[in-house]
Amino acid sequence: MTAKQSWIASQGRPLQGTLAIPGDKSVSHRAVMFAALADGVSRIDGFLEGEDTRSTAAIFARLGVRIETPSASQRIVHGVGVDGLKAPAGELDCGNAGTGMRLLAGLLAAQPFDSVLVGDASLSRRPMRRVTGPLAQMGARIDTEADGTPPLRIHGGQALRGIDFVSPVASAQVKSAVLLAGLYAEGETSVTEPHPTRDYTERMLSAFGVAIDFAPGRARLRGGQRLRATDIAVPADFSSAAFFIVAASVIPGSEVVLRAVGLNPRRTGLLAALRLMGADITEENHGEHGGEPVADLRVRHAPLKGARIPEALVPDMIDEFPALFVAAAAAEGQTVVSGAAELRVKESDRLGAMAHGLRSLGVLVDETPDGATIHGGKIGGGRIDSHGDHRIAMAFAIAGQLAGADVIVDDIANVATSFPGFDTLAASAGFALRAG
Repeated sequence: MTAKQSWIASQGRPLQGTLAIPGDKSVSHRAVMFAALADGVSRIDGFLEGEDTRSTAAIFARLGVRIETPSASQRIVHGVGVDGLKAPAGELDCGNAGTGMRLLAGLLAAQPFDSVLVGDASLSRRPMRRVTGPLAQMGARIDTEADGTPPLRIHGGQALRGIDFVSPVASAQVKSAVLLAGLYAEGETSVTEPHPTRDYTERMLSAFGVAIDFAPGRARLRGGQRLRATDIAVPADFSSAAFFIVAASVIPGSEVVLRAVGLNPRRTGLLAALRLMGADITEENHGEHGGEPVADLRVRHAPLKGARIPEALVPDMIDEFPALFVAAAAAEGQTVVSGAAELRVKESDRLGAMAHGLRSLGVLVDETPDGATIHGGKIGGGRIDSHGDHRIAMAFAIAGQLAGADVIVDDIANVATSFPGFDTLAASAGFALRAG
């Protein structure tokens, strides 16, 4: 058995410089999917060269789509149209990509052929009934394991019908799976959410020529539409930028500029939370990439104070909580998080893993079923198990920059799923981070 990879994080120097963050993972997944379904040839610039997004691209290649890679972070996709996918030989491996698996479930449920979606050990523990349930209401047939986890065995040849789906969970992945199935369904499909979630799917479907009506918390489209090839510039990934936003905020003497970061309003709850805590973050050079708002972010160190995080921000920062927890540990006073039970069913139980990890470093954390109270103060050294969760690993790499002794972060291989080259970029900015 291969030994698990580790980092040793130590106190570094103030972070400085202009940093190029890799492309947005959510946008990259959707760009290659929709380009594959479009009529014509699409060019994607800024594609994230991560394991998750490469898994999605590889799946579409196995479904009969020709995808060229003229250079790193570029893809030229020769679309086959909504009715042009071919039956795959064997299982389709999504790796660690929950976005890939859930969106593909909606898309493949409408195909004339059978397919099987599998994933790595982490993805194979994640709940899928939240997706298979509404798809079944549309007429799909998808089998899971007895506990509702992957593999997903999708029976093709089903006639789908549009539904008005009122989602019990605020999940962009669930919404997107239903909308993609709705492209193939008879009639109209609508999704209403308990809280607004990221609208990447809606924005990008519109960019590919689909008539879709959407506003925060709802979306509606009619079946039978075709996609028109288009070129997409992928913005820098906000969730990846989040680690440097937090690090520059909490490491004294730091000032960094993060270029062309995607600022989808359903994604940037962390900015509001950090500003509530006193962070110094300014936005410059606003623009638009692939239908998504972007800006340069200038982040300077500022002494943070604990705060009660409004529950309304939670759906807009669900992937950024590991970084926020480290900011809270470095802040003066208490930070209270609630309404975040969704964190228990991410790549790991992120609430439990972050609470346990911070306690291992001497930080007082009171855990609740849907959140935690983090008592800011000194961070000590220790050994952390990231549970194979890339965001937890990167969060504790930040903690190590503030700790009184080395922080050893175990099981970091999955960082490559979302942020390949994180350690190299972090070291160039001022992190003290080395292989363990």
